[in-house]
Amino acid sequence: MVWWTTARAGIHRLRHLVVARALPWTLLAAYLCAGNALPAAAFDFDDVVATAKQQAREPYTDTRAQVPAWLLNITYDQWRDIRFRSDHALWRDRHLPFEVQFFHPGLYYPRTIAVHEVTAEGVQPVISSSDEFDYGKNDFASAIPPDLGYAGFRIHAPIKAAGYYDEVIVFLGASYFRAVGRDQGFGISARGVAINTIASSPEEFPDFKEYWLVTPAADATQLTIYALLDGPSITGAYRFVVQPGEQTLVDVDARLFLRRPVEVLGIAPLTSMFFHGENSVHPFVDFRPEVHDSDGLLLHSTSGEWLWRPLKNPHSTQVSALQMQNPRGFGLLQRDRDFDHHQDLEAHTELRPSVWVAPRGDWGKGHVDLVELPTNTDINDNIVAYWVPTKLPKPGEAAAFAYTLYWYGDDPGRPPGGRVVATRRDWGTQENVYRFVIDFAGKTLESIPADRPPRPTVTIASGAAAGELIDQQIVKNPATGGWRLSFQVRPKTTQALELRAFLSNESGALTETWSYAALPWGAE
Repeated sequence: MVWWTTARAGIHRLRHLVVARALPWTLLAAYLCAGNALPAAAFDFDDVVATAKQQAREPYTDTRAQVPAWLLNITYDQWRDIRFRSDHALWRDRHLPFEVQFFHPGLYYPRTIAVHEVTAEGVQPVISSSDEFDYGKNDFASAIPPDLGYAGFRIHAPIKAAGYYDEVIVFLGASYFRAVGRDQGFGISARGVAINTIASSPEEFPDFKEYWLVTPAADATQLTIYALLDGPSITGAYRFVVQPGEQTLVDVDARLFLRRPVEVLGIAPLTSMFFHGENSVHPFVDFRPEVHDSDGLLLHSTSGEWLWRPLKNPHSTQVSALQMQNPRGFGLLQRDRDFDHHQDLEAHTELRPSVWVAPRGDWGKGHVDLVELPTNTDINDNIVAYWVPTKLPKPGEAAAFAYTLYWYGDDPGRPPGGRVVATRRDWGTQENVYRFVIDFAGKTLESIPADRPPRPTVTIASGAAAGELIDQQIVKNPATGGWRLSFQVRPKTTQALELRAFLSNESGALTETWSYAALPWGAE
């Protein structure tokens, strides 16, 4: 596995109806517009795929004009004061294990979506009405078009207690969606796809513009959602199978079709926030010791190695990449869950979920990109991670990806051995050096007596010519039961130093590999 890091200046509803194999387009449109239902047996994921493939041959149409311009200029508080009336939730009157509530267009959400319900009787459009919303203190309710449409939706299920329907997953804005496990609050987001996130071309944000919600059975533990993606350079068909629980699982099947070539195609992108943490060296005026939705990137390679990359809030944009073939998994994790380290009684960032991407099938060659953007506030998502396939599909060709997203608090199996629980650094005891202090913990490490320390291995992956390892020491940490590794390194060039460290004994590695990109002294 090879890391490389670069620093750059910055990053730059119904439009159509369901495609049925049995009916021509014109007859289908007339059939549905007459109020008829499409037979459910005539609709499945293949129909969404066929629609996406057809749309890739057509010019992209921007649908932002669907929402009145004045509604895009309201304040956040005004938009937030528009609330869906929960008694209008889809399926509430049927007492099913899932319910659906909807979001109002406006402010950050300039497009509406088409929503359909798939039942045993057929496929029916879900018709919106302004009467479904309570506009609170806003005085513009009478100016809202009665059939404006929805901006997105959220799925509710009794994930914490029987009979009470909590939010489980939200689809809102472009191709963004986010979920929670049983004991978490919302934080990190996923996307359908990332286009040119770091490239010479402007970044694109395709939209999920149409959804099909499959009505669950009375005893269902899963909910199936189909979605149609559309953007200037790409279309796509998605199937989401959502299974709420202590860890909420979302099985994703995607078929992508490029309209035109792109520079970067990001698969299974995750978006998070890292403002400051234990490894931050530039001070912020903030009563909270740490502020982040995630504090590290974890990767699992086909070789079996687990690699942990602590996140940073850099002075300039940094992009790190890990070359892999058929990755076993990657994810952005929130490991530090000690409230005393967060001290936020409102946001409770210590409860933000970790998200793990587990590919299904052969993804081939590629690399995981980690993008870290500078931010001076915690309201910006400044962390992005995604898989980049080496071989990009040609326009019109289908690219298929399947994976499972796990939304959870902690999992001792990721990784199964010792792990990094803290990364700290300062300017060291000598001139122009960094000192790193890394705490490793885990049951195996706890069992090792203090007089028989594990063997630390610290390497400069970018080579001895790029930096010099000054010293290192390993000591038992009685507070964690694990071991603390500290070392100093002096950069010799203007390039970033790729550092690695792990603990081992005569039987092999005891921990995951800690990985860090240290910029030249004084640049961070």
